Amino acid sequence: MALKKFKPTTPGLRHMSVSSFEEITKTTPEKSLIVKIKRHAGRNNLGRITSRHRGGGAKRFYRMVDFNRVDKSGIPAVVAAIEYDPNRTARIMLVNYKDGEKRYHLAPDGVKVGDNLITKEKAPIQVGNRMMIKSIPVGYSMCEVELNKGKGGQLGRSAGANIKLVSLETQKAQIQMPSGEIRLVEKTNYATIGTIGNLDHSNIKIGKAGRKRHMGRRPHVRGSVMNPVDHPHGGGEGRSPIGLKHPKTPWGMPTLGFKTRRRKYTNMMILKDRRKKA
Repeated sequence: MALKKFKPTTPGLRHMSVSSFEEITKTTPEKSLIVKIKRHAGRNNLGRITSRHRGGGAKRFYRMVDFNRVDKSGIPAVVAAIEYDPNRTARIMLVNYKDGEKRYHLAPDGVKVGDNLITKEKAPIQVGNRMMIKSIPVGYSMCEVELNKGKGGQLGRSAGANIKLVSLETQKAQIQMPSGEIRLVEKTNYATIGTIGNLDHSNIKIGKAGRKRHMGRRPHVRGSVMNPVDHPHGGGEGRSPIGLKHPKTPWGMPTLGFKTRRRKYTNMMILKDRRKKA
């Protein structure tokens, strides 16, 4: 994948960049694998805003992506197309199984139309094949790693995601996350060989506010420029500092470094914290 830049004929185009979409081979989605999405602009069932700065944006269809593939174990498949998915950063691939069924899967980097893929407990070491972690050689890159048995790929699903298999010596497998965290997962969990495609996604420059509106994102306003009635950071003369012992959310909860994680029992699965350098 490459990025496309423009001549600076307008301020919005000056630093803007977009994907070249050169890897896309099919522009219309498979009708049997899409469903309508009703947008709610960040509101819950009571009509109250629960996610701020949401609303508007272009209409989208949801592509039914299969993250598990275990029910198709042992059935060969052929990549029919690489497609764009507006609901995620990764590209998706349309796959034709030998039994006649069509499915969408996340497209790893390097997978091309016509490639043969398979999901098995122990499959050939080839990009796009899915197998149990215990069958993957140590040091290989993986994606769509299963965290809980039977749930399908949960880790490493965004563009450029790359999870490394560190060790298989202990009772559980050790994997290194993109953040640097090393954690334990069951050896019988499934993972896909390779790195998720669309590697340059993180280098895209939005360029202008209007493009963000097309994505369904409304303007974000800093708390320090609000009135005291609207935000704990608000008020004061001119550009005033926060004036608090700890920064807070609009609802008074400490933030920016304040730990809110409660599921401490899963700490036993983390061997190396992502925040520790050593």
